[in-house]
Amino acid sequence: MDNPKRDALTTPVILRIALDTPLRRLFDYLPARDSMITAEPGMRVRVPFGRQRLIGVVHSVAATSDLPEEKLKAVLEVIDAQPVIDAQVMQLLEWAAQYYHHPLGSVIAAALPRQAREGAPARALTERWFATDAGIAALDTIKRAPRQRELLEALRSGEGMTAEALAEKFADWRTPMRALVARGFASSAEDSEPAAADIAGAALVRGSGPPLSDTQAAAVNAIDAAQGRFAPFLLYGITGSGKTEVYLHAVEHTLRRNRRALVLVPEIGLTPQLVGRFRERFAVPLAVLHSALSDTERLAAWRQCVSGEARIVLGTRSAVFAPVADLGMVIVDEEHDASFKQHESGFRYSARDLAILRAQRAGAPVVLGSATPSLETLQNVESGRFTRLSLPRRTGQSLPPRAAVIDLREHAARQGISTPAVEAMQRHLADDGQVLVFINRRGYSPTLACTACGWIAPCRDCDARLTVHLGASRLRCHHCGADAPLPETCPQCGYAVKHVGQGTERVEETVAKLFPGVALARLDRDVVRKRGDMEAVVSRIASGEARILIGTQMVTKGHDFPSVTLVVVLNADQGLFSTDFRAPERVAQTIIQVAGRAGRGTKPGEVLIQTEYPEHPLLQSLLKDGYDGFARAALAERAAAHWPPFAHVVALRASATALAPAVDFLREARQLAGRVKDLKLLGPAPAAMTRRAARYHAQLLIEAPERAPLHRLLTAWLPRVEGIKTPRDLRWSLDVDPLDLF
Repeated sequence: MDNPKRDALTTPVILRIALDTPLRRLFDYLPARDSMITAEPGMRVRVPFGRQRLIGVVHSVAATSDLPEEKLKAVLEVIDAQPVIDAQVMQLLEWAAQYYHHPLGSVIAAALPRQAREGAPARALTERWFATDAGIAALDTIKRAPRQRELLEALRSGEGMTAEALAEKFADWRTPMRALVARGFASSAEDSEPAAADIAGAALVRGSGPPLSDTQAAAVNAIDAAQGRFAPFLLYGITGSGKTEVYLHAVEHTLRRNRRALVLVPEIGLTPQLVGRFRERFAVPLAVLHSALSDTERLAAWRQCVSGEARIVLGTRSAVFAPVADLGMVIVDEEHDASFKQHESGFRYSARDLAILRAQRAGAPVVLGSATPSLETLQNVESGRFTRLSLPRRTGQSLPPRAAVIDLREHAARQGISTPAVEAMQRHLADDGQVLVFINRRGYSPTLACTACGWIAPCRDCDARLTVHLGASRLRCHHCGADAPLPETCPQCGYAVKHVGQGTERVEETVAKLFPGVALARLDRDVVRKRGDMEAVVSRIASGEARILIGTQMVTKGHDFPSVTLVVVLNADQGLFSTDFRAPERVAQTIIQVAGRAGRGTKPGEVLIQTEYPEHPLLQSLLKDGYDGFARAALAERAAAHWPPFAHVVALRASATALAPAVDFLREARQLAGRVKDLKLLGPAPAAMTRRAARYHAQLLIEAPERAPLHRLLTAWLPRVEGIKTPRDLRWSLDVDPLDLF
């Protein structure tokens, strides 16, 4: 007769481990034989994997495995004493892996900083130095080494001393310490740093900030009333309406409830003012997570989250996975920004969409803020899924700028700047205002051409032209990074070459000639190369030292220049006639965002948009009805064409060193999908830029009116796609809800 008690005691424990591999599965292991720590879900472990030793995360614990127990290997080491991924975040990661059809191990790895993936301790370790019993016994005998004796005297208390404490007391302590260790008189040990004590009450906030307007107060009250439950809000505020102040008050209410806040921004390097305002307002620990940090800095910020020390976590896309316990508020600033979508490689996900889901799992309100909300978010408001909170007026006395178009067919232009624009710049500068000249193209000119044979400088690895960077005397590809010397004559026929078109570098040169003696500043990725460059340029504008700013989209990201009274938009036609259905939305958002830099102070603002198509419906809609009017028309067009948000799209992409293998792979993948009711397969077809970085790109689109049948197809289809035999140089990826389709 079986003994149930004996069976229970002998039932093996199986650890199901998520490893960062391309395989869409978990791996079964036995517990570590000599570990004093019981592995739990969310803890990191080191395991044998073939000839390698990998670090993975315990996903779950099971009683049985599909493999016989004698074939299971044991975990080598349990790295964490406590889970570093809590159950709530693990559920989010599982959902993301299923929705984006990406291996769970890779998804979990994306939630950890690099050093954490390599096994760095989850808590910062402090090295402490102690006197050994032998050292204390030898104190009276150390006569000829006074510095060693002084160190032993300091260490004899038994509590140990940190390196910082030793450095304060002794000028050069490491040399005598090494001698003491060698003699067995001293030793060191590492301890986890204790978590910081909670800050409560009035000590949370350094200052109250400016008084709220009626609409700001109404928004804060609505968000506060939703504390403790999931409630998605769109904070739709025109530029300069004070959205950040609403964020700060909402976060304050969350902190006073002893909960934590997660704030996502599109590009942390472009929003230094937001980080500064949070640090100025709150006296609580703030963790900042973004790609510009060193590995050590990112690990330190992650440790602040794991320990619970950080009360506010502010970061870019990957911060959506930060281990924030007691989450009471999620904010996504500039929710429309494409930077929230990881689309270049690896795990392709939308941080905005996952932030909404994370708030839902935490039972917390989520605030999506923008002056130009995405059409998907506006449709969620229209359908009643989101609540709209409007900030229709600017704070203080400032009024929205007056906007007008300059018809380039009727007005002469000098290197891209029209005569009416120059006259307006003169007028505003004379009135002690500052001027912003916007062109969304960096470099000197986008094309180098021969005046005789028509040669145009091509990128050898892309279907693109090389951009002239005159200051560096280089030709550069902005798609693959190719770099070549700038020729003085045509390499094909030897005749003269000319620079065609304008970029920020050339506009800066032209403006310097038009306004000699007026201080200029330029803001683009060629200027901002290292930490501090952005702040230096912004400081010159904010202080008034620079009177004219020339910049790309970087100038639209979170900057407040109260003295800028005129904005001139050059090359506004770029994107008006794109084949990408999202292009009009991006153009409208860019124009509205850059126009919003004008007139944010006490002086009225003016916006001039240069165009060769002043009658274009998009421009007319923006001028007449603003972004709201444009969005209504754009959503109607999307609905008629059955494009997102009224349909759901997935892109299967392939690339190879020749076009045919990529297209053949996608064609075979399409055949494996068969015919599915209510699903439309488009392609395969070459990408709009077929050759990029010496590889040929093609895509297959799958469109469906509902998500459920689309994901059922993907679940059954992808294992078959993975079984297709492909050339070694072929790479493919799946992009769910892609931002770029053509």
